[in-house]
Amino acid sequence: MSVYFMFGRYGTDAFKGMSAERTEEAARIINKFGGEIKEMYALLGEQDLIFILTFPAMENAMKAAVALSKSTGIAFKTAPAVTVGNFDEMLGDI
Repeated sequence: MSVYFMFGRYGTDAFKGMSAERTEEAARIINKFGGEIKEMYALLGEQDLIFILTFPAMENAMKAAVALSKSTGIAFKTAPAVTVGNFDEMLGDI
């Protein structure tokens, strides 16, 4: 399972649907595409949300991101992540 960070930004319409129920629906969508939630945070600043998730493949993460945006009206940017240790190993061949 690979780690992904999903950064969310609310549009005007996305604020209207804020609720614990929508958060539960987001979790169901993530699980539907094979994802597991590690953490979910609300933020102040340029981004409104960050989800730290794992997915079995990039395709699953992409499908979940699109489904979440369609369902919630929140624009998500998704970034794959590796630990610094794994990054150092990757760079060992350079």
